[in-house]
Amino acid sequence: MKVRSSLPSSLLATLTATLPATLAAALVLGPAQPCGAIDTIQLKIPLLETSFSLRLSELADPTRLFDGTSDFAEINRATGGKLGQQLRKVLNTPLPLPMGHVLRQSVGTPLLEQALLVLSTLGTVHGQPPDLSGRLLQQALETVVAQGHPTVLTLLRAIPGDSVSVDLGRATSVLERLVAQQRLADRLLAKAPAATAPLQGSFPGPLPVRERSAALTVSHRSVPLQVVLVEPAQGGNGRLVLISHGLWDSPASFLGWARVLASRGYTVLLPIHPGSDKSEQQAMLSGKAPPPSAAELRLRPLDLKRLMDGAAAAQLGLAAGTDASKVVVVGHSWGATSALQLAGVRPSSNQLVQRCLDTTDADRNLSWTLQCSWKSAADEAALADPRVIAVAAVSPPTHLLFDYGAARDLSGRVLLVSGSRDWVVPPGPEAIEPFRGALGQGHQLVLAEGGDHFNLRPLAAADGGVLGALLVAWVEGSFAAGEGVRPGRSAPPLLPPGGWGHAAMPLVDVTGQLSPL
Repeated sequence: MKVRSSLPSSLLATLTATLPATLAAALVLGPAQPCGAIDTIQLKIPLLETSFSLRLSELADPTRLFDGTSDFAEINRATGGKLGQQLRKVLNTPLPLPMGHVLRQSVGTPLLEQALLVLSTLGTVHGQPPDLSGRLLQQALETVVAQGHPTVLTLLRAIPGDSVSVDLGRATSVLERLVAQQRLADRLLAKAPAATAPLQGSFPGPLPVRERSAALTVSHRSVPLQVVLVEPAQGGNGRLVLISHGLWDSPASFLGWARVLASRGYTVLLPIHPGSDKSEQQAMLSGKAPPPSAAELRLRPLDLKRLMDGAAAAQLGLAAGTDASKVVVVGHSWGATSALQLAGVRPSSNQLVQRCLDTTDADRNLSWTLQCSWKSAADEAALADPRVIAVAAVSPPTHLLFDYGAARDLSGRVLLVSGSRDWVVPPGPEAIEPFRGALGQGHQLVLAEGGDHFNLRPLAAADGGVLGALLVAWVEGSFAAGEGVRPGRSAPPLLPPGGWGHAAMPLVDVTGQLSPL
């Protein structure tokens, strides 16, 4: 293999960047039957139109690498050993011990199977069936943990097999697909001005705010539902807002929204969804709990419904006169999906059955791993609630769960918000295209230029973060509309022309730029 002096650094960057995918592909595609350990990885590099061999046994020590015969050994000699030194450092990085716990709890679950299915497209073990259950990976991890000091290198060498080939071109095509899923948002953002920000000093609101916690016994959970209550200390308006967190998150990430709304008179309830909250993530990492089950697709909206029941029955100690018959629900990520269910969008397994196994689907994105894990529960998760007059859905996974046109059945008005740089739930397939099926009913789509899946959350920001003013404007418009809040052909927009933007991140209402498919 001829080597130019400029090649090693670019190869090192390629190897370092793609090592996790290389490892995962080897683990997924390793043969299930006993045989020798994998020693050779072939990296297919499309730009160079060549394959690059990497022998693990040569990487075990510097002397063997200098005397080795693989392509990598030759390049290492050309760099005076620097390339091998750096790659060996990467390969000898200790593995996080919780990996074993995670896999032990995840084996056989739809969430893990979907993740392994996608990773399996990056590599091939010729003549061997893929292991999409995760059992092979679990066994290899247990082996290296038992030996002590598990690293990337020792884990690779614990995989049964002879060699594995990894196609970097496929990894590149996946990245290009994710970039393409953001282009439509960029085009829409370029066509309309951003909303103006609220005047300094007029936001958030004048009322003092207090916070407390409560527990509510519910029939659909084996434990009481924990809830954070944020409310005006005095002078409340009696109106109720619920905020639903996403997967492995908590109310703490959304206190900024709650405090801003409470400062303007609203009572805000933030439930902790057991089974998919932050503590469950910690339990999963320690091996005490499995990943979220498909049943959570139904249980999360039930949490919200029971909170409304509890508020109506005076079980939460809310201020006298709090009205639980008309409620606005705000959600982020999976919480936004739950909000849409309450607003009347009916989940369906149709697309989940048809598209989850197609790893080449042009719309496939990271959120499909979660969405495809819902397949067994989708048809039983229709939970529309007439008390929900409007929802604000921030970055919801929607494309597979809801059939196109399902939004026509909405009983509550919807504000859909998506970040133009969201890699987890990209705006093209998960927000813009599904929203076309809801056009003409008074729903609105706002894009955040530069927003990703996490920076739209407010955490504890005093102004509610990027979306604070937008959510206040939506909530206030929803309640002010009276009976006109319901979706319909003559329903006017609930958002005012401006005053809900953000100085640091442009927010654009692109509803008027869209046309039905």
